[in-house]
Amino acid sequence: MKYDVVVIGSGPGGYVAAIRASQLGFRVACIEKNTSLGGTCLNIGCIPSKALLYSTEIFHLLNTQGKALGIYCPEVNFEFNVMMRRKEQVVKASSDGVSYLFQKNGVSLIHGEATLLENKRIKVNNEVIEAEHIILATGSEPIALPFLPFDGKRVISSTEMLSLPKVPKRIGVIGGGVIGVELASVYRRLGAEITVIEMLPDICSGVDLLLAKQLHKSLISQGMQIYTDTQLKEGTITENGIALKAIKDGETLNVEVDVVLVAVGRRPFSQKLGLENVKIETDSKGFIKVEANFVTTHPNIYAIGDLIDGPMLAHKASEEGIAVAEMIAGLHPSVDYSLIPNIIYTHPEVATVGLSEEEAIRGGLEIFIGSCPIKFNPRARCIAESEGLVKVIGERKSGRLIGMHLFCAQASELIIEGMLAMKKQATVEELANSPNGHPTLSEAIKEACLAALKRPINF
Repeated sequence: MKYDVVVIGSGPGGYVAAIRASQLGFRVACIEKNTSLGGTCLNIGCIPSKALLYSTEIFHLLNTQGKALGIYCPEVNFEFNVMMRRKEQVVKASSDGVSYLFQKNGVSLIHGEATLLENKRIKVNNEVIEAEHIILATGSEPIALPFLPFDGKRVISSTEMLSLPKVPKRIGVIGGGVIGVELASVYRRLGAEITVIEMLPDICSGVDLLLAKQLHKSLISQGMQIYTDTQLKEGTITENGIALKAIKDGETLNVEVDVVLVAVGRRPFSQKLGLENVKIETDSKGFIKVEANFVTTHPNIYAIGDLIDGPMLAHKASEEGIAVAEMIAGLHPSVDYSLIPNIIYTHPEVATVGLSEEEAIRGGLEIFIGSCPIKFNPRARCIAESEGLVKVIGERKSGRLIGMHLFCAQASELIIEGMLAMKKQATVEELANSPNGHPTLSEAIKEACLAALKRPINF
């Protein structure tokens, strides 16, 4: 069998690349080794975690704010197995949606494990198919600690954390990044004692420092124990659980937990693809080396998403998938990485786009900054979501918006305003002078822009 384009992997990068290539008139196949389509994001990442975050957030809000909102909830309980069942239903609907889209767009699906061969060939299920162009989109996998390997029961990755049979009493989270704090939030709301150990000075490294510190404070107020600048040294399986030994400020920290979530990062799933057969080069971390057009060291093989250097974000992979399909068709797309939002689905949410204050300063830019505490926003008060802030960063010479950073309810939806403003090279003043509906959370963005111009109205 011969195809114009074969995509290996059906995650957010792979399935989008396959669909776009088919729309452009190519004969396309997608190879997926798992029975369920959608990759990590749809099956064991973004989608199931957000389903659980939503269920637990509703439970948490009813328990903590029901009375103040005039909702009589003398006793609010949860059924963990029902939450998990709903999560699985959401996952299945999403995965089935990919299958439907393949059928709708004429993408052939091949189930099996792919191995690259010479002369534009791929081995799948003891058969060989040919492809003029090959797109690698196999994603990533969790990184284990050498002294505390995954066992799938007590020392687990995010995969197992999303399918636990019951809520553990005590959970240790190694790594205070996005995955760590999101999954910690799920189980903290359900009553688990959470201890987060992060080796860096702040959680969620890379987020604007003001927001990172605000999030840290918020998670502590929700009952988490968070130790930053702390190095985990040992993890020992005991009769009662797992004994963790860490070092903070030269002092030994001992913590006993029932389950340990290791969330220290992910690595590209570039093994077992047969890269050596076609002489495709990787770096020391396993990332596939690509040129600006996503082509690897082999001229007709491309790589996208978590396989290549850059933020491991599903929407980043999708943008790359579209771009590489269009490049194969002779078009001239581009991916502007400065416009890709980064979102943390805690409560409140964190959403950022563009440069942080620290990045702008390191880049030698002269900047001006405005912020608005969300407590001054009328809609935030109406919906009992007064925690957080909005921060905007402008470049002094041009006046253009170069960064927007939100820590508030619905930040994941609001951040699109910052992305579009930056895409259109809008100035902070233009945003400040743009009318917003009232009352809306988006008014806090306008107010932050007004504050940057030294003329706030509502605080």
